[in-house]
Amino acid sequence: MDKKRNVKTRLTGITHDVVVDRAAKWLKSIGCGAVLSELRTHTRSGEQPDAIGWRDGVSILVECKTSRSDFFRDAKKRFRIQPELGMGDWRFYMCPDGVLTPEDMPEGWGLLSIKSKRVLRAHGFPANTMWSHKPFEGEKTNEAIMLVSALRRYQTRAGELRGLTE
Repeated sequence: MDKKRNVKTRLTGITHDVVVDRAAKWLKSIGCGAVLSELRTHTRSGEQPDAIGWRDGVSILVECKTSRSDFFRDAKKRFRIQPELGMGDWRFYMCPDGVLTPEDMPEGWGLLSIKSKRVLRAHGFPANTMWSHKPFEGEKTNEAIMLVSALRRYQTRAGELRGLTE
């Protein structure tokens, strides 16, 4: 993990790692059957989501920010400028409460705020959790690359563990 990314933000004292952990737990809590976080792999667009999950045939991406400057740097990435290159049928930013506002959100994006031990749905959450009314069509090839990479790593690790017990 890059040391810079794990530095506590002056505003909240919450590290990027903590926000990513909360994002993965949130994705599981809303019913995602498969969740990946901080998986570093090569994708066609270069996007490496902080957390992404899948449920009901849709993908849900969560980008984690601990500062406004990081949010504005993120906006300059090719897959943010061209949303059709990005992953996630649903896309959210997650940050400590007060770092970002609903007005900061790009079109179609939601905002999740961490306040104390709770994740608040600040903006852009589907009404009645109708996930099928998705604001984006996530780039499925890159999502498949992520899933295959995770499965390959899992299978390799499972094989190593099996070899230890045989």
